Amino acid sequence: METIKGLKRSCYCGELRAENIGQEVVLMGWVQKKRNLGGLVFVDLRDRGGICQIVFDTDVDKEAFEKAEKLGSEYVIAVKGEVRERQSKNPNMPTGDVEVFANELRLLNKSETPPIYIKDDDDVSEALRLKYRYLDLRKPKMQRNLMLRHQVTNIVRRYLTEQNFCEIETPFLVKPTPEGARDYLVPSRVNEGKFYALPQSPQLLKQLLMVSGMDRYFQIVKCFRDEDLRADRQPEFTQIDTEMSFVEAEDVMTVMEKMVQEIFKETINVDIELPLPRMTYAEAMDRYGSDKPDTRFGYEFVNITDLVEGCGFKVFADCAVKGKSVRGINVEGMAEKFPRKQISHLEDCAKTYKAKGLAWMKITEEGVTSPIAKFFSEEDLNAIVERMNGKVGDLLLFVADKDAIVYDALGQVRLAVAEKLGILEEKKNQFNFLWVTEFPLFEEDEENGRYVAKHHPFTSPLDEDIDRLDTDEKDTLRAKAYDIVLNGYEVGGGSVRISDSEVQKKMFAALGLSEEEAYNKFGFLLDAFKYGAPPHAGMAFGLDRLVMLLAGVDNIREVIAFPKNQNAICPMTNAPAPAEDAQLEELSIKVDIKEEN
Repeated sequence: METIKGLKRSCYCGELRAENIGQEVVLMGWVQKKRNLGGLVFVDLRDRGGICQIVFDTDVDKEAFEKAEKLGSEYVIAVKGEVRERQSKNPNMPTGDVEVFANELRLLNKSETPPIYIKDDDDVSEALRLKYRYLDLRKPKMQRNLMLRHQVTNIVRRYLTEQNFCEIETPFLVKPTPEGARDYLVPSRVNEGKFYALPQSPQLLKQLLMVSGMDRYFQIVKCFRDEDLRADRQPEFTQIDTEMSFVEAEDVMTVMEKMVQEIFKETINVDIELPLPRMTYAEAMDRYGSDKPDTRFGYEFVNITDLVEGCGFKVFADCAVKGKSVRGINVEGMAEKFPRKQISHLEDCAKTYKAKGLAWMKITEEGVTSPIAKFFSEEDLNAIVERMNGKVGDLLLFVADKDAIVYDALGQVRLAVAEKLGILEEKKNQFNFLWVTEFPLFEEDEENGRYVAKHHPFTSPLDEDIDRLDTDEKDTLRAKAYDIVLNGYEVGGGSVRISDSEVQKKMFAALGLSEEEAYNKFGFLLDAFKYGAPPHAGMAFGLDRLVMLLAGVDNIREVIAFPKNQNAICPMTNAPAPAEDAQLEELSIKVDIKEEN
């Protein structure tokens, strides 16, 4: 192999344009493709900047030509030559007006035949892509995604610095606090039998920074949660984390939506109109069945519970009680697009989300067509159609069950309908932002028979709800919490924090923590509050999810350099892996793997 000694790269391959004609340049990169036409060898040379065509001509340099004939795919080379106008221009390439006639070629490294194609339109499995991630990252689309991520973090740092935020690092080895998702535990060698946890977020530490008087903090920080994975979730993820003192919710929302506006303008040249729309949690659930609604299209929920009380269809009639409901959506003018087979697919979707079924009605010139129409009087059917704003050609879809199941199941049916009709594809370049506010302070954990914090136990109740913390009406209490939603994804969330130690104690008590338990877990925070905590609030954005949406992809693994797969495994390094016995012994750990039944 040769070296680059004496050669200095003059520019990236993708930077050459017509104005460079006549210049001598030095390029370095990987061989994307080679074509041998006898007296000429054409090589597409690729680096992070793009692709440029290199021409090896026996009349220009015979030695370089002979070496070029032996080049293979993904060989690493350096070339020196003159930029000339390309005779047959390629309008599909940014460098398509020019080519480089090489007068020197150095072979810097060879490559075996890659196990995956280095091109954007490959159809290789994700498992193989992750196994050979270092090759997958050579693809232009992947490099664009990582450069987009870099651009976003630069904009964030600049904007927040201009807004008087101070970037402060917080530790990765923290105290385990079993609230929310499972912690990743790290054993301590020097403190035998004790463990650190990797932080699920810097929540308590950034609150302590407010107590310390830092006033405005931010950090682009890794967080860790040991939870089941999906397309937009990873065991380690990155947050744009912020906190502000002497502010209320609207102050935080105003600062953060301006940051979002700058990110979208500078990265993909999309203008976001401010202020962003606001919607309460109760309204979002009532209209869309989701606290992160996709508002790019309609099909809003309609509640018909009062109309079906005492009707002949028992499934509907039985839901006319507290905590249950019958709700529907009107797929306007699309009845013909959904034959029985397609409706069955939608029913399967509803059942996936615990609904017992999906009722439907089609409105025709002759009246209502439906398997359940016979259970209703004509008066009842007319009332339902009127409430649903039904017209000839409409398809009405209904779910009847507990409110939580109705919201979830019908919400997913709504999305499935939009997917089937091509609405999501049609609106993929439309960005609908929304603030969702006034979340419930608590949510019921049915599995453990208790209430847990909807966001986290440091979220402040609405002022008018503070005095009701010690009542049994936990399901009616609201929080000073807010999420920023984009096209059906939660991209960020935050809240006004509790800054009064007495209110914080009440919150812990409402969650079933005794004073002793609360102090054992969070004593350092309660102690800090004794010494003058300012009113403070903040929020965190999911950087991975935000970049995913900017990049127009539907999987955060596409915007993370070295992600884990759906089993929290890195196929490239085979992490996690067993530890050696000597390591475990030093940590006083014995592994006892449970046998599967």
